[in-house]
Amino acid sequence: MTTSVNDGTAPTAVATTPARSTSRWVRYACVGAFLLAVAFFAFVRVRLRNMPLERDEGEYAYMGQLMLQGIPPYQLASNMKLPGTYAAYAAIMAVFGETAGGIRIGLMLVTTAAAVLVFFLGKHLYGPLTGSIAGITYLFLAARPGVLGIDGHATHFVVLMVLTGILLLFQAIERGMRSLFFASGLLFGLAFLMKQPGILFAVFAGVYWLYRERKRPADWRDIRLRGAAFVCGTALPYVLTSLWLLRAGVFPKFWFWTWSYAREYGRINNLPAGWGYLQLTLPWGLRPFVLWELAVIGLTAPLWSRSARAQWGFVVGFFFTSCLAVCIGLYFRPHYFIMLLPAAALCMGIAVESAQKKLRDLNLGRLASLPVLYFAVVYVIAVQSQWTTFLRLDPVPLSRKVHYDQPYADAVVIADFIKAHSTPHDQIGIIGSEPEICFYTHLRCASSYLYMYPLMEEQRFAKQMQDDVMHELERTRPRFLVYVDDERSWSWRPTLARNHSFFERAWNFAHTGYELVDQVAAPDTGMDPGQLWSEHARLYLFQRRDQ
Repeated sequence: MTTSVNDGTAPTAVATTPARSTSRWVRYACVGAFLLAVAFFAFVRVRLRNMPLERDEGEYAYMGQLMLQGIPPYQLASNMKLPGTYAAYAAIMAVFGETAGGIRIGLMLVTTAAAVLVFFLGKHLYGPLTGSIAGITYLFLAARPGVLGIDGHATHFVVLMVLTGILLLFQAIERGMRSLFFASGLLFGLAFLMKQPGILFAVFAGVYWLYRERKRPADWRDIRLRGAAFVCGTALPYVLTSLWLLRAGVFPKFWFWTWSYAREYGRINNLPAGWGYLQLTLPWGLRPFVLWELAVIGLTAPLWSRSARAQWGFVVGFFFTSCLAVCIGLYFRPHYFIMLLPAAALCMGIAVESAQKKLRDLNLGRLASLPVLYFAVVYVIAVQSQWTTFLRLDPVPLSRKVHYDQPYADAVVIADFIKAHSTPHDQIGIIGSEPEICFYTHLRCASSYLYMYPLMEEQRFAKQMQDDVMHELERTRPRFLVYVDDERSWSWRPTLARNHSFFERAWNFAHTGYELVDQVAAPDTGMDPGQLWSEHARLYLFQRRDQ
């Protein structure tokens, strides 16, 4: 099909979607099943919207809260993440309110939009059945506790940007419009701002576009212009962010955290440690196994299905780029697997549709419904296995179950006490890694360090960071001081002896001019979370003695 354009580019006759006719009732059934799944998982997420924020969500929410107050990232609080997710949280809270429930409503819309994009991606490549199965599967996989899917991690926003960028890239390739190449690159640039591994998808998109260009008559001038538009679009979000932070006077801190320290952080891990992380998280990230077996079948479908070969380059490239995005850094945290889910869900849809077509090719049309029936059965069983998580547990018990009793619910108790005894001008010092407390109280943190993990790591900035934290606390002497005596807020066990002097210094500071006003013990679950100063892990709240 030839399409005219208005930006000086040549029209193209290259199509991405193979020609295929589908009966109207099949299309309606596919869309209906997908919408039913959308409604169900929207209900699940709304029901669980008040689950306590975990610490990454607390970081994003607190930084977004500061942005809504006109304070740029890295001025009062810092971490090695790029500021895209902070801005996304600020936008969500501006619409739905600065509460955990408001954030989760926004996340529900983000994951639903991502599922719709997965649906259109599958439909665009192979047809409505592939799209429907892919979208339905993504909705389930992206809500699983095994990948911390209920939490608002940056990887959800990466997925949204990447999928939008891919669909725009398809349109750019088909229409030959440089403006669409620019817009596609812009979305991949935003994916990078959400989380650094997002840049890998921009590289994949560029390689895929050049792969597609081999089917056209060579026009090197036009190829260079399209490539320049794509690259400029990809770079623009980071360039504008850097200029904004430069004008705000925080660019040196931004550069230190997102490049200098991030480079040191990337050097800490090694292959043996990475293999240990993978062994720990892979069994949880790739459940239920029966669905992932379908993903493998779909990935290998070009070996046995002629129809699957039409888009094998994109599917294989997308899948392995997603794997690389999960693997980069060798940390393999559960929510990193969310970046793999769209490609996996697409492969599951391909597996079912390819199996159905294969049966028809073998003159076994009467059995063509079996692949769809098989998927429906295993999907319902998979969802039923999470029934307690989705529909029976209340938000706080679910938080304790999913996060192994980390002190997220306890942070709410501490925050409620502070809110009842504070003024808007008070500050909080947190000796631990629980920035969600600052978000809940709407008070500013006395230290720019949102996490204590960098202070404990074997990297060259650690000692200076320890001194910085204590100097900031000693200089500001915040009215409230929270000491988190729980190794999960520190990564204590491998570093306890080496950093014992810092723990003592911080503990002594909390007992100099401060009085203990509240403490919350971690639940006794039979697991030893690790602590320093008592028989059980606790959150200690100190209040400054006013002179």
